[in-house]
Amino acid sequence: MDFRKIGVVGAGTMGNGISQAFAVAGFDVVMTDVAQAQLERANTAISASLDRLVKKDKMSAGEKAQALARIRASTELAAVRDCELVLEAATENLELKLKIFRQLDELAAPQAVIASNTSSISITRLAAATKHPERVIGMHFFNPVPVMALIELIRGLQTSPETYGAVEALAKRIGKSPVQVKNSPGFVVNRLLCPMINEAVFALAEGLASAEQIDEAMKLGANHPIGPLALADLIGLDVELAVMQVLYEGFKDPKYRPAPLLAEMVEAGYLGRKTKRGFFSYA
Repeated sequence: MDFRKIGVVGAGTMGNGISQAFAVAGFDVVMTDVAQAQLERANTAISASLDRLVKKDKMSAGEKAQALARIRASTELAAVRDCELVLEAATENLELKLKIFRQLDELAAPQAVIASNTSSISITRLAAATKHPERVIGMHFFNPVPVMALIELIRGLQTSPETYGAVEALAKRIGKSPVQVKNSPGFVVNRLLCPMINEAVFALAEGLASAEQIDEAMKLGANHPIGPLALADLIGLDVELAVMQVLYEGFKDPKYRPAPLLAEMVEAGYLGRKTKRGFFSYA
């Protein structure tokens, strides 16, 4: 499989970070989103991210311009038609992802690989929505994508060894460190990480300590670079809640029940950094 052009469906935080990572590595990228405003925000975010690299002398101004020139933005999903790999990076919602996969199955070339950046949803289930499930794989990037080295590569029951091998090599070509994991709710990182964050929300709701104190305790006592509540704000409280719901429904184990305060924060629209308010405020 010769990957030259990459399609990215969804231009949010993860989508624009993924687009940047591929463009910097020399790939042509088609970044799509249903909203033109979101595409404009994504282009601004990518440009600002590259500016930071230029200021740190990790990239020249010319290299920045070349990377930006490799990214084409479109509100038309059909723009990914000639891409060898299309990576879905939409909201963590099963029905939405299934809809996108059915559309991509009709649009993408038969030989194209269709990947998902899902952080918890079954790759086997997504693959079953396509006519070529052997070419479906999970590529779970981590935020912020340009900085984080890990990609969890998730094989669905149908994923072929050829697809896995080609995508593993691709991950290394863009400077990432792929780790193979089985298809299971939350995969590895989120199965361990999200319950910890959820428990921190329970601790906050029970008044064991303030948000600042909980985060300070975990940074000092567990040597974490960022506290669990600040991390939830960075990830997005809606994403954290969605992962906990997948874990709870997938394992039918009450230890994965989402914290009521987490659900209420999402209902209020307090989603973390992206809304300027979560467990902490962001001016």
